[in-house]
Amino acid sequence: MRSLKTIALLLLAVSTAAVAADNPKLLSVKLSSDTVVGGNQLHGTVTLNETAPYDVEVSLAADPGNAASVPARVTIPAGSTNASFAITTLRNGPGAGGSDAVVTVYGNYGVTKSGSFTVLPPPSFDQMIDRVVQRERILVAAMKGMHPLAETYIQDLHESKSHNVEPISDHYFLGRLDFDNGPQDVLFQKQHAASMRAFLSVLSAAFTSRFLPRGFAQMVLLDENFQKSNYYFNFVREEFLGEARCIVIDVQPKEKAQSGLFTGRIWVEDREFNIVRFNGTYSTRSRYTYYLHFDSWRLNVQPHLWLPAYIYIEESGTKLKNPPFHTLYFKAQTRLWAYDPESLKHDEEFTDIKVDSSVNDQGSVADKSPVEAQRLWERMAEDNAIDHLQKIGLLAPRGEVDKVLQTVTNNLIITNKLDIEPDVRCRVLLTTPLESFTIGHTIVVSRGLLDVLPDEASLAMIVAHELGHIALGHRLNTNLAFADRFFFPDLATFEHLDFARSAADEEAADHKAMELLANSPYKDKLANTGLFLEALQDHAALSNLISPHLGNRMRNHNSIRMAALLKSAPALENQHVDQIAALPIGSRIKLDPWNDELKLTKIRPVTLLSAQEKMPFEVAPFFPYLSYDEPKGQAQVAENATRP
Repeated sequence: MRSLKTIALLLLAVSTAAVAADNPKLLSVKLSSDTVVGGNQLHGTVTLNETAPYDVEVSLAADPGNAASVPARVTIPAGSTNASFAITTLRNGPGAGGSDAVVTVYGNYGVTKSGSFTVLPPPSFDQMIDRVVQRERILVAAMKGMHPLAETYIQDLHESKSHNVEPISDHYFLGRLDFDNGPQDVLFQKQHAASMRAFLSVLSAAFTSRFLPRGFAQMVLLDENFQKSNYYFNFVREEFLGEARCIVIDVQPKEKAQSGLFTGRIWVEDREFNIVRFNGTYSTRSRYTYYLHFDSWRLNVQPHLWLPAYIYIEESGTKLKNPPFHTLYFKAQTRLWAYDPESLKHDEEFTDIKVDSSVNDQGSVADKSPVEAQRLWERMAEDNAIDHLQKIGLLAPRGEVDKVLQTVTNNLIITNKLDIEPDVRCRVLLTTPLESFTIGHTIVVSRGLLDVLPDEASLAMIVAHELGHIALGHRLNTNLAFADRFFFPDLATFEHLDFARSAADEEAADHKAMELLANSPYKDKLANTGLFLEALQDHAALSNLISPHLGNRMRNHNSIRMAALLKSAPALENQHVDQIAALPIGSRIKLDPWNDELKLTKIRPVTLLSAQEKMPFEVAPFFPYLSYDEPKGQAQVAENATRP
């Protein structure tokens, strides 16, 4: 039976339609899903038949009201045609007792429209495991058609007698994952197999092939052939990971199951029962095989799609008793991105070009002077290189982090009254190694370098050095203006592109950068920039972290970039809690693994309790805030839901 609230809403529709005959009317009420498990949310979208000339309030109601709740109204802003709202189902309402319940959501503005969905009863534990297995098998099948980039950075650790743990060496791999024949990581060329063997030097050469049988790539998937019959499943508890309410389950292989199966703990979100996190290792029966312990996270990058994004690996002084193995003591991070290469091919930019080209804004002069032609030619080479790097997933699309870099760049340009044509642009390289370089008049800074810089003045130091190259007229090789120069495999990019400068150009850029900083708003804040350089020198053992892909090294043997700033820097005090010379990796930038967009992280300030917690340049575990990727327009849901 319909509630009184719903009936009143229907009656109101008649009078509203009579009064608002010439105004916009409600066209539809659409729901994000046809079914939902009781206790979970879904979303609705109300759409008008035309653009709202002013803020339009659409009245809402749900029937039966004891099965789901909606806000009393949702506002469609002026200039829009739709708005979204949250629908909350009740865990103990109809549908929770073992039978389905159909809920109708009504909306009214001029006319009444509705949409319906079914509330399903929460499944039993055994039924839930069936759904988990089904969703995991769907993911495995989907991953076979994807080839994301995967970057692994490893730091070997040493613990002193005073129990201070610090990295003493490092290793780095960047490749593209291939799941067609099981998880495999195909490395970018210029990274040789010797690099992997160096990491595995803790083992004798005769047994390296048995260590990590399928490498770090295996940790992306829980089980390529996940079957319920192979495992024991034990409920642990419920907990939230961000906004995702999860069922926590311990998973162990059965005694007669094959070796190499996952053993550990999984977190399952309770809307569609996707595994969003798994933590543990793989079982083994061979005395010469050892699997690493890892914590693997997935993000909801598209509606109904959770993809691997972060993996933290750690072996904290693990002692292997069987020879020829030795003690393992390291920590590592694996990041995955560029799942959706189609979004990187500038379709939107092409649309913009077609629209702009219809307008002749060139004035009366059709031809370019030789100077203008040379500038355009150099810009073409620059754009070709940038487009290639973005297309293959190494360069982030333009976004909010670029704007931060651009602000610092503009501060230096304006205060120094530089006249530069064409304009200076800024972009972010998506990899971890600390590097910056210029591609023509585009300043590129790596994500890893942005992560560890302690303050804006230190960022200004990096930008000033690259701006020095531009101001001094250090040009890009214009052979890149020919498109055929980029006709090579993606994984050969580092062999074909090189934006490193000569030692003389680097020294000249340093001198110019010091002039730029002396006239900038950062001139009184440069002491900490020198402190960052001191910390970089102090971590010289992390050779892979400071080995660039495309530019110059920040540190070479006994020399370091912008060395003049060391003179004004205070002494580095590693045991002083209040002195922050550099940040841990991952401190500032958040990477969307689907479309490669970068955002600044939202991290609460934390009071450090010991010097050990400073972790400059160090790898740390991942704990992302998990959220659901909703259909377009869901950004207004929270605001609308809180309105009376």
